[in-house]
Amino acid sequence: MSYNPFSSSVDIVENRNADFFEPAHAAYYNGSDNPFRLLLQARRDFLSIWPKSYYQEKVFVWKALGRQIVVVNSPKAIEYALVRRHDNFERKTPQMRRALEYLLGDGLFISDGETWRQRRPLVGDIIHKHRVPSFGPLMADSACDLASRWSKLPLGASVDILHEMAVLTAEIIARSVFGSQLGQETCRAVTEAFTHYQSHIDQVNLGYFLGLNEGLPIIRWPWLKRPVQSIHQIVDRIIESHIAGKGEHNSMLDLLLKRQHKNPELKLELEALRNEAATIFMAGHETTAATLTWVWYLLSNSPQVEERLLDEIRQVCGERTPTVEDVPKLEWARAIIEETLRLYPPVPILGRQNKSADRIGDVDIKPASLVLIVPWLLHRTETLFPDPHLFKPERFYKNRPISYSYIPFAIGPRICPGLQFGKVEAILCLAILAQRFKVRVSETHQVKPICRLTLRPKSGLPVTIHPR
Repeated sequence: MSYNPFSSSVDIVENRNADFFEPAHAAYYNGSDNPFRLLLQARRDFLSIWPKSYYQEKVFVWKALGRQIVVVNSPKAIEYALVRRHDNFERKTPQMRRALEYLLGDGLFISDGETWRQRRPLVGDIIHKHRVPSFGPLMADSACDLASRWSKLPLGASVDILHEMAVLTAEIIARSVFGSQLGQETCRAVTEAFTHYQSHIDQVNLGYFLGLNEGLPIIRWPWLKRPVQSIHQIVDRIIESHIAGKGEHNSMLDLLLKRQHKNPELKLELEALRNEAATIFMAGHETTAATLTWVWYLLSNSPQVEERLLDEIRQVCGERTPTVEDVPKLEWARAIIEETLRLYPPVPILGRQNKSADRIGDVDIKPASLVLIVPWLLHRTETLFPDPHLFKPERFYKNRPISYSYIPFAIGPRICPGLQFGKVEAILCLAILAQRFKVRVSETHQVKPICRLTLRPKSGLPVTIHPR
């Protein structure tokens, strides 16, 4: 692939026949290894900078403008960094912290140290897997509302499925976090604001590579300020309503408020509450929306996989609408979701900044280095997943991968606390919607995965909706 540092063009590989489907992914990088050019390319898309040699179980090291970069792509090395030496590698990179601090403040996703240690158990308990079944009816109701809206569309109507899934999951997380329906227009405003924010934020932070260990604060341009203000105003309005006693009991936000009242030392003032509520809301809706979007793309190109899914839904649910109680029995649906997360992990690069010098494998790591654990590479390493670029849900059907080889929600103490919530939500929404509709990707649309904070199809994903 020829490389032009001023071009955003990336070669995309996609292959299919009657027996297999190789969904869209960036071609192996074979351009210039000049660090400055690689940083320019990474600012546009982190997925397009990896040569074939990086898709193997190994720890790699290189430098960019004097900053050491370590890529950890071995299960044993990942266990060492994220579990055994978590205290040294707990901190998110300046790139991620600076990119999200304007939007999320000191929210759990980017906090560390005492703030993270105080709030992680609190948030983890509120969205613990044992609470997930209580949110099941909210998930099902929201999916059924969307199905009702789709049923009123003209036959073969075209929609952007990324946008549809974002509004759906925003409504689910809003009902769960805030205990109230935001309504389609408010959910649409939040999802559009986050999309705008993602598309304009700098995800590299050149100041860090020039020697500033904390990176440089982002410039709060008007085009960033508008989406942040929009999201903050919506979240603040709902929090103030809850504080005034108008919110629903047992929502996640209600539980946060009760914990603060019981434990003032948590210091969850209005701004901190907003940061945690916004973090749960943004992370909770974005990751599942992206996952479901990729699911529809994969099923659209894999008729045998889709038919097996419909057979399973019929066997488990008959003609009735699937419920959260059905989820444990929908094993093929779960396998589809997990294989989708392997191919398209919502956050395909997990960056850390080590506090002190360390050693991973045979690589000595300087303090404040950029340490990258890259699920995009790990999940496509052939020694861990044969035929790594192919869509094969059977990998996960009554099977589990090697420990630390599959980490779509990170691993160790910083594993996503909403992991179980997101998986149940994805399986249930998939079953409800697939039971009633075929979703088909436009044949003229070239799907291009792109990483801008999270992994999405570039420019959305146009599909047509067909009732079954």
